[in-house]
Amino acid sequence: MLPVRFAIKGLRKTNLTMWIILGLVIGIVVGHTAPAFSVKIKPLADVFLRMISALVTPLIFSTLVVGIAAHGDDLVTVGRLAIKSLIYFEIVSTLAILLGLLMVNAVKPGKGTRIEANNDVPTTNGTITWDGELFKIVPKSFFQAAAEGEILQIVFCALMFAVGLCQVPSQPVRQAMISFLHSLSETMFKVTGLVMNYAPIGIGCSIAATVGKNGLGVLISLGKLVGTLYGTLAIFIVIVLVPVMLIAKVPIKLFFVTVWEPFLLAFTTASSESALPKAMENLEQRMGIPKKIVGFVIPTGYSFNLDGTSLYLSLAAIFCAQATNTHLSVAKQVVLMLSLMLTSKGVAAIPRASFVVLSAALGNFDIPSDALSLILGVDAFMDMARTGVNVMGN
Repeated sequence: MLPVRFAIKGLRKTNLTMWIILGLVIGIVVGHTAPAFSVKIKPLADVFLRMISALVTPLIFSTLVVGIAAHGDDLVTVGRLAIKSLIYFEIVSTLAILLGLLMVNAVKPGKGTRIEANNDVPTTNGTITWDGELFKIVPKSFFQAAAEGEILQIVFCALMFAVGLCQVPSQPVRQAMISFLHSLSETMFKVTGLVMNYAPIGIGCSIAATVGKNGLGVLISLGKLVGTLYGTLAIFIVIVLVPVMLIAKVPIKLFFVTVWEPFLLAFTTASSESALPKAMENLEQRMGIPKKIVGFVIPTGYSFNLDGTSLYLSLAAIFCAQATNTHLSVAKQVVLMLSLMLTSKGVAAIPRASFVVLSAALGNFDIPSDALSLILGVDAFMDMARTGVNVMGN
């Protein structure tokens, strides 16, 4: 009985990260050995994502409003923080898209795939317009945006509410609202801790269902595409994110220790939303970043700073062009890059939403959508990598 007691004692001391890794390994084994059963337990994974989704709206709204309103009347400070953040987001996202274009043109993973394009089939059901993208930012109703999980619209509402709160002349009234939202955000972090206890089960079931449905062997036929994406994302971390940390004097070792758990959550669930609460908590508690900065930058970055998604979209779009033997000039690729910068905003919280953005982009540039069915087979595996990098970039 003594070994059993030691085993139980060891399990009690095991942290959440180890449990998540254990769930990941068990999920892969179960998915490979019992694929039919694994697909059936997918609802257990969906429950985890639903619980996380229920937390996101109050968490983002409260932390973002407090992050801005905590500056009081100093809207100049808020404006400087916003300008700095947005400039950084766009620069790094552009570098990600550019790196994706360079790598896919160098490696040419779609060359030789020989997909016969069916030009009679439309590639998209609609076109992307400037007013349509504008309406994705400004909601008809805050409650509709909250119910549908529209992160970009929630951020817009929070920004407007925070600026209005800063202009309230009565200090007691303003402070009462800030105190309420601060209490709300603290409570939501505690609720998040409860939900995270279910993470190993949800993640294990999610991985099992993915492997059970697609199989491990599916990576062989598309290994070049998957390998190109993973390799390019690794290069992006080394040549872009690490130099940024060095310039900003961020302790690299502490950073990776802090980001590991949120990265793992995002990687295994393929949803940045699942990692949001833990990422904000770790940045405050482990790295000591002020709550008002974390509360502003992280939620905003979830809509504007999608490094992994931006890189993937540029790589996957050119892959589809190569696979269907569609020629894209340098000028068209530049326009494609600018288009992806716009249309990729606000999809980080939705699993595999970037696939929808990719489909629309192909339609706008007359690239046959036939290659999408090929990518769909391994999109779940690629979504894990790009989502993990999204979280790391933020």
